[in-house]
Amino acid sequence: MKKIICLVLFVLGASTQATSQEIPLSPRNNPADMNLLKSEISKMSWFMIKDSIEIKIGDIDTEIRKEKDSVFFITTVVMKQSPGKWVDSTVVRTHNFGPIYHSSFNQQRDMVLKFDEKITGYYLDKQSSTKTQISEEAHKPFFDSNMYPQLIRLLPLKNGYSNTISIFDYNPKSKIGVITATIKNTEKSTTEHNGELKQVWKVETTDEISDNSTTSTYYIDMSTRKILKQEIDFGGRKMIMKLIE
Repeated sequence: MKKIICLVLFVLGASTQATSQEIPLSPRNNPADMNLLKSEISKMSWFMIKDSIEIKIGDIDTEIRKEKDSVFFITTVVMKQSPGKWVDSTVVRTHNFGPIYHSSFNQQRDMVLKFDEKITGYYLDKQSSTKTQISEEAHKPFFDSNMYPQLIRLLPLKNGYSNTISIFDYNPKSKIGVITATIKNTEKSTTEHNGELKQVWKVETTDEISDNSTTSTYYIDMSTRKILKQEIDFGGRKMIMKLIE
């Protein structure tokens, strides 16, 4: 489970706003409030929408473990019609979310990335039994594509906020390298959660992983900064993920 978007702080008026828009968010340009991030365990239910009816297709468990120097994000996806699990693990630096490690294991493929002067690791396509050794260079700073939804909820969100974020993604069937995610718009809104109406930031995003053809919309609790709901629109279809605990 990956992909989403970021925000930068408006500082001194229109001229500064224009300048900040030209610099994508990255570990070197990161206005996130790290104090908002806590160690936690959460669960979301995943639904496909068909004829306005929500059909449950799986569950997503996320563990965040914040330590002095590193933050661990471990996501486990269980699909109702799949016997196996999808487990993604990401490790980043606590002070700026600079990437350290990423792994992803599922029935289709295994992948491990280690971020240093080069990005190294391997990609194993289980369907073709093809293992590719990874050695990539990046000449600009970036976040790991798997954790940028977590970054979004820590940013100085405000009405009308839009920005870009620099991310690294490795997918032989899509994109490899440093690409861009985009926060298209941010607005105050409300959403129902566990029978209560919550004040939220509604953040609309796209990214180059899907050639900007998929839109993800996050509903972020204004007081706790938890993601209460995520909507994904792609190819005329829609999925929803809802926080249940």
